[in-house]
Amino acid sequence: MAFGRRKSDRVQFAHQHTVNLMAVDGTWSRVCVLKDISATGAKLEVEGSTDVLTSREFFLVLSSTGLAFRRCQLVWVDGPAAGVHFIHDKKKTAS
Repeated sequence: MAFGRRKSDRVQFAHQHTVNLMAVDGTWSRVCVLKDISATGAKLEVEGSTDVLTSREFFLVLSSTGLAFRRCQLVWVDGPAAGVHFIHDKKKTAS
């Protein structure tokens, strides 16, 4: 369901999905819970300090092996909750 100013339908989870945030340069990481996700972004609940998110750009690591990930840009932070927008490589999507 798309709601608010969102452009894509969101999928909300009945069970917690633990994922990780990681700096683009690998200097920090945070465990978080994936609250909802769409083709364009996600809502996360971050464990620990959200201060590291000031870098504004990082990876959302979706698998334990690190093979499934999305490059993200911070949109908002409200306490432990954060909203991110997925950054797509324009070279790959342009045909």
